[in-house]
Amino acid sequence: MKRDIKVALVHDFLVDFGGAERVFEVLCEMFPEAPIYTLLYDKDKMSAKSEPAFDWNKREIHTSFLQKFPRFLRNHKKWLLPFLPVAPETFDLRDFDLVISSSGAWSKGIITRLNTIHVAYIHSPMRFVWDYNSAKYLKENKKSKFGFCVQPFLNYLRIWDKQAADRPDYIIANSQYTQKRIAKYYRKDSEVVYPPTQNFQFSNVKINYDSGNSKFFLIVSRLSPYKRVDLAVRVFNKLNLPLVVIGDGEQKKYLQKIAKENVKILGWKDDADVAKYYQNARAFIFPAVDDFGMTMVEANSFGVPVIAYRKGGALDIVREGENGEFFDIQSAESLISCVKKFIEKEDEYNKEVIVKSAERFSKEMFKKEFNRYLNKIYVYRK
Repeated sequence: MKRDIKVALVHDFLVDFGGAERVFEVLCEMFPEAPIYTLLYDKDKMSAKSEPAFDWNKREIHTSFLQKFPRFLRNHKKWLLPFLPVAPETFDLRDFDLVISSSGAWSKGIITRLNTIHVAYIHSPMRFVWDYNSAKYLKENKKSKFGFCVQPFLNYLRIWDKQAADRPDYIIANSQYTQKRIAKYYRKDSEVVYPPTQNFQFSNVKINYDSGNSKFFLIVSRLSPYKRVDLAVRVFNKLNLPLVVIGDGEQKKYLQKIAKENVKILGWKDDADVAKYYQNARAFIFPAVDDFGMTMVEANSFGVPVIAYRKGGALDIVREGENGEFFDIQSAESLISCVKKFIEKEDEYNKEVIVKSAERFSKEMFKKEFNRYLNKIYVYRK
């Protein structure tokens, strides 16, 4: 790829730090001179949670008109929904030869000039638009006052999302599951480039669940309803086995309320602490249908097996009997059976084999595959 081309990077929101933001951080490392465009930016939150070697304050960051809204509105993105389809369309990207968007919803909707190449890295087709109906949306968001407006608005967003997906010249999917959803909802071809896991620092710190030597099961997740952490909490309540949950989100208080003494909801932890919990976990629990599921790879990188629901991005990551186990139904009975199966064969797992399985998703591999794809595009364009 030509090194003198002008590149811009676009991401939905830089207001919190999750898997999509970790991917975007690596893209920023790959293109250190590229300006960044995002709908909203929270400097304090991003600086607190990003890798120490990466400094957002040193980057040129352009925000949309939404950044001028009062903070209480910016802190509740769902209140901004009517403005979100318009916001990415207002970015002025005329000066760039290549624009790379990192999109879970909105940034693929940017508008570029004819000769600009737009590559969209899709973390997921807009989940609540394609996977929800009005009843499910209202239930998860606990709103009913304006329920009669929800279905027409979801229909409008589906139309916008389909049109926005026509704007990129090339689409990259983060998993085979996402690739299939892109084909179904957008009628578009895409190529899979797996997202990178971060390089955690190992330590010799021993973390036990209590004052004894009891090893714990672990979840690291956003505490959102679709992550189904509530299912795991109920299962471990019944099993009376130690479970540690790390993460924050709208379900945190609810999970703390239903958790028994053997389940600890710790909230957000920094990467150094998370690494210590990964390193000392007995197994990692992943009960959600996710488009990829980077935390599963993170657990494997520490030699920790994964117990995952057999759907979504887990199918790209977990090799049954080698680096984890699957359960087939999102039910307490199915997960309980899988946990018991894991315990019976726990000693058969080879830690070195598990660690090796995570190398497919390294930062170095992501950079290599992403650059290979860009080089292929430029050869094709010639």
